[in-house]
Amino acid sequence: MSGHNKWSSIKHKKQKADAARGKIFSRLVKEISVAARDGGADTETNSRLRVAVETAKSQNMPSDNIDRAIKRGTGDLEGINYEEIVYEAYGPGGVAIIIEVLTDNKNRAAADIRHILSKHGGHLGSKNSVAYMFSRVGQITISGAEYSEDQVLEAGLDFGLEDVQLQDDIIIAMTSPSDVFDVKDVLEKSGIMIESAEITKQPENWIGLTEKKAGKALQLLEALEECDDVQAVHTNFEIRE
Repeated sequence: MSGHNKWSSIKHKKQKADAARGKIFSRLVKEISVAARDGGADTETNSRLRVAVETAKSQNMPSDNIDRAIKRGTGDLEGINYEEIVYEAYGPGGVAIIIEVLTDNKNRAAADIRHILSKHGGHLGSKNSVAYMFSRVGQITISGAEYSEDQVLEAGLDFGLEDVQLQDDIIIAMTSPSDVFDVKDVLEKSGIMIESAEITKQPENWIGLTEKKAGKALQLLEALEECDDVQAVHTNFEIRE
């Protein structure tokens, strides 16, 4: 991985603030419930549920919350039926955006997404116009103030860690999707504290934007993140002088 993905750094800091307001937990509850609904309650056989549960644990979600979310998904507790939708879009400067949605009202979600895009200089793309630009990766975030890139590499390189990058004061460690939680366990056993671990989407190539254009793109991404139906937002730009 190369380049400086400003959105990744800003998003990480924003997520830490959101967690205090329950936004992250709300999104994780949705994902756990849908994963359990579609694949059952056993994390050994339901890989999507395992990822969702491990992600929730990495965000310090209480076990009771996780258990209730699973039971809502399997029908053991009453819950909301969520529909999964993926929107592909373009933002200011031609940046590609993938917007992952879990909603109980697809008409509301579609209207909200269109409004946000229009307001901030973006527009929807056709199916597969953007998705091919991204691949699934494992991503682990670690405090750059507490540890060095060399420390992380030395601890995880022989166990599936593929790359590390320092973004502001955050170390981003990259793995394959299947290795992310094994690498997380290895790093923790070596004494490195993990802030978060997840499977996300990484762009194959980066689009360079000036500071001014990047600011407009960031406003759009932040507005999308604030939408209650939006689970995740992925983009492909970096800031260049």
